[in-house]
Amino acid sequence: MNPAIHVRDLRKVFRQSKKREGLGGAVKGLFSRQFTEVEAVKGVTFDIPQGEIVGFLGPNGAGKTTTIKMLTGIISATSGELSVLGYQPFERRQEWLRRIALVMGNKQQLWWDLPAYDGFRVLKELYDVSESDFKHRVGSLATALELEEQLHRPLRQLSLGERMKCELIAAVIHQPEVLFLDEPTIGLDVVSQKRIREFLAHLNSEHGTTMVLTSHYMQDVKELCKRIVVINKGEIAFDGPVDGLVRQYSSVRYLKLDFSSKVERVDIEKFGRVSEFDGMMAIVAIDQKNAAIMTATILGELPVIDLALEDVPIDDIIRDVFSGVSRETSGP
Repeated sequence: MNPAIHVRDLRKVFRQSKKREGLGGAVKGLFSRQFTEVEAVKGVTFDIPQGEIVGFLGPNGAGKTTTIKMLTGIISATSGELSVLGYQPFERRQEWLRRIALVMGNKQQLWWDLPAYDGFRVLKELYDVSESDFKHRVGSLATALELEEQLHRPLRQLSLGERMKCELIAAVIHQPEVLFLDEPTIGLDVVSQKRIREFLAHLNSEHGTTMVLTSHYMQDVKELCKRIVVINKGEIAFDGPVDGLVRQYSSVRYLKLDFSSKVERVDIEKFGRVSEFDGMMAIVAIDQKNAAIMTATILGELPVIDLALEDVPIDDIIRDVFSGVSRETSGP
């Protein structure tokens, strides 16, 4: 089976005019302009199988948004191979546009002064959705998002969370095969975030919708994505399962210890980097390859009454990947 999204050596170079200093430089610029080239995406390669939810992560300026814009046909690539559902996105053919959707958390496609239901009606006509399918889909989607009572109120009267749910319904009313989600839970409270994640997971399991998710909320990624692609400085820094990211970018695990009597910090530091300590409790970073042996040694030498062994939080590892930091057991 061909992948839903195919990307090979994808590159995007922006040509920008160079501003000259001073009044004289500005006048010269009117007649002879100088340009510089900025390579925003540098040879990105990945495939996404049909039905997979992939987290596409990167810091601001990493090339993440530029890549998403190329995948959705908003801008063209400078070079490389790119296909979505077998189509070239930049051609923006009608039959292809009917099979994809894009949701952006900071932008809306529905009309501010109209009820969401009226906006859905317009989209029904644009996508040639039958009346029976329209009623069934809107009804089931509104129920899943607990939005039945809000559909006939003007969009401007709804809360941010309610508007975001309406945008999701608008995006999937034609049952797209590929759904691009750019910060779909941005600015929402935790209850609304959870409800949207549950909705997206149900959509994927029920219809096999392929999803590409960008989010700064790692809870979105942890709950929805088994695979993540990390882009940094225009290049792929990691592509694989979430636990693979932990193994590749962190050599430590955190051991939380509670003691029956007070211990000295120096007795803990010989085992690894101590991040928290108060005499009766300590959190120490230990080498994950020797975690079992190290834990047994600590139990034999210190008055431990309780312990917990945890991985480094995925949020911290992502930040380390972006900054080029490696988590080690030694050091302050």
